[in-house]
Amino acid sequence: MSKAYIQLHVAIFLWGFTGILGRLITLQEFPLVWWRILITVTVLGVFLKVRGQLEPPPWHEVRKIAGVGALIAMHWVTFYGSIKYSNVSVALSCMASTALFTAIIEPLVHRRRPVPLELLLGLFTVLGIYLIFQFQQLYAVGIGMGLVSAFLSASFTIMNKSLLQHHGPRNLMFYELLAGLVVLTAAAPVYLYLFPVPVLIPDLADSGWLLILSVVCTVYAMQLSYQALQHVSAFVMNLSINLEPIYSIILAIIIFQENRELNAGFYIGSGIIIGSVLLNGLVSFGRKWRHRRRSIPVS
Repeated sequence: MSKAYIQLHVAIFLWGFTGILGRLITLQEFPLVWWRILITVTVLGVFLKVRGQLEPPPWHEVRKIAGVGALIAMHWVTFYGSIKYSNVSVALSCMASTALFTAIIEPLVHRRRPVPLELLLGLFTVLGIYLIFQFQQLYAVGIGMGLVSAFLSASFTIMNKSLLQHHGPRNLMFYELLAGLVVLTAAAPVYLYLFPVPVLIPDLADSGWLLILSVVCTVYAMQLSYQALQHVSAFVMNLSINLEPIYSIILAIIIFQENRELNAGFYIGSGIIIGSVLLNGLVSFGRKWRHRRRSIPVS
């Protein structure tokens, strides 16, 4: 079990490092994501082919898988755009609003009543983002892109739930990202016309960071998370993933000294956001623990 927890937290740390790499890579958000997906799809495709695990999805689900892939690609573009137009700390704080969007979207999709606690904690998230915006208006574009990225993240996660019941996670990720690559390639002429970028091809340094981002922080981190999930519950994994923005913000302060760019409003706002996410996880844990105790037969 201890090995599984180590694997889980190494994976979360690597996911937290993606924001750092997004700032280190000098490419703008669109070519950055295009190259990341291309490298990831190539490595993952070769891995699955060698192991004989590459299975095409049924035709009747291709459209849904492609839709999720497009959402993932747009999520990454807006996420790295948020970093480019603000900084890692602000972008990751905005990404914590994914919980709020999930609390709103999931009941609509599954036609059930929303959970009042989730909506209440979501309102605290809004308050936190408002405080960040009030004191960091210089990063208004980055905050806006971060919120769009959080909305897209909540949307494709909810859509992926039903797909994961019928497909292996590695195969599903491969075909979703392949679809995302096709969508980005098709959208490139329009996007680059509206938002011209000076460089499309990475230099030697960016190529190295992209390899780390794609192979280590995407494929390898995914492999570690799947291995850990065989020994820990999905709830423990989801609760632990809440640590990702904390890891990223700490790394950004250590590596880029982002604390010099931030003020008290950011720390208060981000503290409210991260606190609400962790509180939701603790309350959910307590609810599940009480339910488990009630279900234990008394001898």
